[in-house]
Amino acid sequence: MNELFPEIPLEAWRPTKNTLHLYCQIVGKIRLAMHPRINHWWHVPLYVTPRGLSTRTIPYSGGNFEIEFDFRDHKLKMQTSDGGYEDFALYGGLTVADSYRSTFANLAKLGS
Repeated sequence: MNELFPEIPLEAWRPTKNTLHLYCQIVGKIRLAMHPRINHWWHVPLYVTPRGLSTRTIPYSGGNFEIEFDFRDHKLKMQTSDGGYEDFALYGGLTVADSYRSTFANLAKLGS
């Protein structure tokens, strides 16, 4: 074990990992459906950022939008190229169904 990279005991955080995986699938499916196809499935992944994970820019009819998991502020943030912004808190006990509803409600507010 290395002091810079301590071992993370999987069993202790497995429920969090599984829930985050499902949250990421919701956002990933949005990216998959909305982003133009690119060779080698480059339009599919979420990208690591200094604060968490991001879809990066996704084109839509009126411009672009981006969805970011901000693990420092514990929020799912959505912003558009025209300055629109919505977010909601990621907290212990947030169900996958509530995350799904909040994600799509916020995208609807932004017109994405």
